[in-house]
Amino acid sequence: MLRIALAASITFAASAAQAQRPSTVDMSCRQARATVSQQGGVVLGTGGATYDRFVRDRGFCEATEITTRAFVPTRDEPGCFIGYRCKEPGRGDRFGNF
Repeated sequence: MLRIALAASITFAASAAQAQRPSTVDMSCRQARATVSQQGGVVLGTGGATYDRFVRDRGFCEATEITTRAFVPTRDEPGCFIGYRCKEPGRGDRFGNF
């Protein structure tokens, strides 16, 4: 019984934390950009149930990843540049053929 109660409380805590994820559509472009800049790497909602991880620079990515520019909807701009996303390089990326 204790295990069930513990599992339920962990699930509830995870759901509550996810529900409190900051969303770019509730922020101005300047606020969203500042959030990424100050935290370095942060997961933000981007409207509805969508979200992604955004970083200030490549230092917040894995050693094998590169950055791509990230544009998201904000309260005042439909395509605000807030920083970068990390991704594994693929064929056609600037580091050669993979």
